[in-house]
Amino acid sequence: MRTQITFFHQKVVPIVKWAGGKRQIIKSLLEKLPSHFSTYFEPFLGGGALLIELYNKGILKNAVVSDINLELINLYTAIKNCPDEVVYYIKNLDFKNAEDDYYKARELYNSIKIKNMGTIENENLLKAVLLLYLNRHCYNGLYRVNSKGEFNVPFGRYKNPKMPTSEEIFAFSEMLQSVEILHADFEEAVKKASEFDFVYFDPPYMPVSKTANFTDYTVAGFSKVEQVRLKNVCDNLSKKGCFVMISNSDSEFIRDLYRNYNIEVIEAKRLINSTAEKRTGHKEVIITNY
Repeated sequence: MRTQITFFHQKVVPIVKWAGGKRQIIKSLLEKLPSHFSTYFEPFLGGGALLIELYNKGILKNAVVSDINLELINLYTAIKNCPDEVVYYIKNLDFKNAEDDYYKARELYNSIKIKNMGTIENENLLKAVLLLYLNRHCYNGLYRVNSKGEFNVPFGRYKNPKMPTSEEIFAFSEMLQSVEILHADFEEAVKKASEFDFVYFDPPYMPVSKTANFTDYTVAGFSKVEQVRLKNVCDNLSKKGCFVMISNSDSEFIRDLYRNYNIEVIEAKRLINSTAEKRTGHKEVIITNY
């Protein structure tokens, strides 16, 4: 009798650590998913925690993802189109877990300009892998730039940081084969969304205090005006029959802005805080139009 063999895709894990990532609230997000949907859209991709969970659970048909961070999109494009080369560059990277190496890598990273996003050139590949190195070795996995657009996060001083394995890169690449990757503003990124598509917005959160603004992962930041523009985009998507979900901080401004939507308050850790005891008890909201 012939033995039937069933193949399963390898479980995908995040490739980058990302400030404000959704892994700590992923259970709450999964509980709020629409019962069915067509194409999945995620315009503020970051580390892609929800995208990964949908894929691992076998409920991701196809997706359109985007981010305004060109370097992050360059990394995902490289992993999607040429994982072999990414693995090769990782294995041959000269920089170790040392402060001098870190700052040399940061200087090299800032000197490389991404060209021809539609194709993968050697410099784009090097920039992508340097981003992985910096992300795994920098302080708190932050992505922060100065007014010149230069990455300026200090060395993290971790004992044994690890780069992604070749298996993790290839699994991530396999997931991305059914994903369209865009470098675009969130409004542009969802223009093709139509009835029964599911759109998840995870914008830079509205600060709940004067010292709580961590939106500088691009030079532009994310203002109240942008939060209002995002709400208008959500309203337009609702009119088209899309399922819309938004996560944000539990602030009076956000509650008032989305007062006609369904709002659920959840507890979440703020892993971005430098003091461990201050990473608990933070309230966030999950907002849906369904």
